[in-house]
Amino acid sequence: MVSFSSLILASSAVAGVLSSVIPDKRSGLPMSARAGTPSSTGTNNGFYYSFWTDGAADVTYTNLDAGRYTVEWSGNTGNLVGGKGWNPGSARVINYSGTFTPNGNGYLSVYGWTRSPLIEYYIVESYGSYNPSSAATLKGTVTVDGSTYDILETTRTNQPSIDGTSTFQQFWSVRQDHRTSGSVDTAAHFNAWAAAGMNLGTEHNYQIVATEGYQSSGSSDITVS
Repeated sequence: MVSFSSLILASSAVAGVLSSVIPDKRSGLPMSARAGTPSSTGTNNGFYYSFWTDGAADVTYTNLDAGRYTVEWSGNTGNLVGGKGWNPGSARVINYSGTFTPNGNGYLSVYGWTRSPLIEYYIVESYGSYNPSSAATLKGTVTVDGSTYDILETTRTNQPSIDGTSTFQQFWSVRQDHRTSGSVDTAAHFNAWAAAGMNLGTEHNYQIVATEGYQSSGSSDITVS
């Protein structure tokens, strides 16, 4: 059962631009490269994978059997994001399990893109020291998969994307209680976003269960199915 509660926010309500807090994960930051796994995409054991790093973090990303991957990062510098899933994405139920232990800023989320229009989206299952709900516009809530998620939106202006430098919307569902194993009904989130006036594009690009770290350290061991 899914319930959607639309919230009308006053002009003084909490709002902001996420990019003022966290730099875009595709931007070329002027940092010295460190040892670790280089950025790459492809397929592995029947799953699409994507791994990106700005080169400033000490990070090792490893693809393992089926939908399993691990990430270890350290140094409290740089930005990284990686995981396994599908390309194209869709309104599917995603099962995942494992461990996610950030020391500082990090997310464990269903992460993806659409085109027509260009949209970047997150369904955040767990996070570290920074709550993304604090820096975007709250549009409502959705109750699904045993918890309530805050629904948020922000605009990215002239930022790198899957189509180069673009201006696009970012959609978020942020789980109020953290977890590192469970099922995510992406259709429920997509429908709740649409009810809040947040419409994904008609063409899905990749969709992964992603580990992201920013100027932090930590590890994850996640299996996707």
